[in-house]
Amino acid sequence: MTIRRLPPLNALRSFEAAARLRSFNKAADELFVTPSAVSHQIKGLEEFLGVQLFERIKRRVELTAPGERYLISVQTALDEIDDATRRLMTTPNSGVVNLSVAPAFLTRWLVPRINHFQNHNPEVELRLTASMSQIDFRYSDMDMAVFFGDGNWPDLHTHHLRNVHSVPVCSPKLLEGKPDIKTAEDLLKYTLIHVSKRDTEWKSLLRQEGVSRIDTARNMTFSNTSLALGAAMEGLGIALADRGLAVRELEYGQLICPLDITLNTQKAFYLVYQKSRPLTESMQAFRDWILDEMQTEQRNLKGDDSEA
Repeated sequence: MTIRRLPPLNALRSFEAAARLRSFNKAADELFVTPSAVSHQIKGLEEFLGVQLFERIKRRVELTAPGERYLISVQTALDEIDDATRRLMTTPNSGVVNLSVAPAFLTRWLVPRINHFQNHNPEVELRLTASMSQIDFRYSDMDMAVFFGDGNWPDLHTHHLRNVHSVPVCSPKLLEGKPDIKTAEDLLKYTLIHVSKRDTEWKSLLRQEGVSRIDTARNMTFSNTSLALGAAMEGLGIALADRGLAVRELEYGQLICPLDITLNTQKAFYLVYQKSRPLTESMQAFRDWILDEMQTEQRNLKGDDSEA
């Protein structure tokens, strides 16, 4: 029996990424490690092989002739491992769907409807992870994800779920004993609550309404929508939220819209998954269910609008 003499897989992944991108820094970004880690992996690989793979030229790197030849073989081997792994992970009887979801969408839209999905698909197990990052499916065990953005992800299948339109919301107690908010400029009298990754929305909304001097407002920033809405419900200030994601608090009177203005963020929630990956029956079941739920919700909203 021949014992294979193989270098570490992480070293091969670092080499392939750095060779393909011609940059240790870009390889580090793709692999979610530091540039020094990539450099260390490649140095170890060169020592293992006894061959120099890269020429370090100031701030860029170039493959040596042996490196060019080795890259072809490494890419072929990694592609075969990737294909075999995908075939194994997408067996038709797999009842598990690993799903990464934008936190606000997960807690405020999906979780309240999980029982409905499970009642219709008892054989499917959803494994849910809240993440604000747009994961790279090539290096993740996630099957599908719900992303927030503009839908421009060329390597992914994208299914539009719902547009995001932000409105001002606050606790009724914040306005007790104070003059009504009649104009957008009146909002500047209160603390404006921001979400860190959407920190330009208040500025965009106020400018849309003709308010130019927005630097006079007090500001408070939170890392996600749920925390921002929690602060608004505590009466700490006025937040911006998609009306559909704050529907429960608005219905129960925990939050109100102090002014009827809306910002079209030009962004939406999307269900995404890799183009190159065949869907399991469980993944298809979740895709079909969530798209049907969204269509039903939109029909109901249109019905409410026509009645009004």
